[in-house]
Amino acid sequence: MGADIVIEGDRAKITGATPLSGAKVMASDLRAGAALVVAGLAAEGETEIARVYHIDRGYAGLEEKLASVGADIRRVTA
Repeated sequence: MGADIVIEGDRAKITGATPLSGAKVMASDLRAGAALVVAGLAAEGETEIARVYHIDRGYAGLEEKLASVGADIRRVTA
């Protein structure tokens, strides 16, 4: 998505890109998935998130809720 990420031991230093670019990404857990949704909505272009079952565990109907406030978000099958 264009951010500069440096791993330092057990920490990650992230310098965000301005603007973020849409990308194909993968949710590794619930919180990471939610962060990817937010980043994807803020990014220019299209973001595709794989392994959304993590997001579904904690955020039922998320795409409908976000669409109701103007997000262009949809669930697709491969």
